[in-house]
Amino acid sequence: MEASYSKEAKEALSLARSVAGEGATLLRGAVDNIGTIRTKSTLRDLVTEWDTRCEDLIRERLLAATPEIPLLGEERGSSGVATESEYLWLVDPIDGTVNFAHGLPLFSVVIALERNGQPIAGVVVAPAMGWEFYAHDGGGAFVNGQPLRVSKITKLEQAMLASGFPYDRATSADNNFAEWEHFQRVAGACRRLGCASIDLALVARGWLDGYWETRLQPWDMSAGALLVREAGGRVTSINGGRFVSKDGNAVASNGAIHNQILDELEVVRRDK
Repeated sequence: MEASYSKEAKEALSLARSVAGEGATLLRGAVDNIGTIRTKSTLRDLVTEWDTRCEDLIRERLLAATPEIPLLGEERGSSGVATESEYLWLVDPIDGTVNFAHGLPLFSVVIALERNGQPIAGVVVAPAMGWEFYAHDGGGAFVNGQPLRVSKITKLEQAMLASGFPYDRATSADNNFAEWEHFQRVAGACRRLGCASIDLALVARGWLDGYWETRLQPWDMSAGALLVREAGGRVTSINGGRFVSKDGNAVASNGAIHNQILDELEVVRRDK
């Protein structure tokens, strides 16, 4: 990586950490005052007033500091310059809104900067847990100032995996149920935390060994995928190809069990 690119990613991460920190501070004051809760695509897809307030704050800061870079957020959509750019900010003001709305502390503020569709800087802040995960391309991954490294588990039957389910899981055939049941049989353990960015951050931390999920949004995965890569892990598409956040799916792991996860996912696809 060229030195200028490294400097660029580092500067982007510094800005993202500062802005995500402001968002996290805002949410810390909201834990006991959730307020109005609305639904979006389904009754399971929730949004609170804090989702929009937090995203508005983040948008204001990022667009003021980098007006030349467009921004895509979960609640407000696209904004920024109209011309094509190789860069894009991705923002999820509250990843894990359902957890947040129920008082469960597994939620996060997520900011990533992509260049040509690949993350170069990312931060995942879980304010209720006191965690700040961050990374920039080529600079390693960290949590609260400490370096992150993926786990050393080499056998799927000893591995702890995480995944999730789409909001329309009750009516859609593409609901991840078959994959979940299969991994419950072949993996050491499976967990559903309800927050994709934290799932990925915990793979980078080494507390989880692997993760798979489909039908996500770019802001759910981009920062976490970078964390896993920079912690020494591997991230691909659900079919084993190149990870691209806009494709909406990912497999992330410590690397050692990655092909085992992909092989088992292929077994499920063949059996459907």
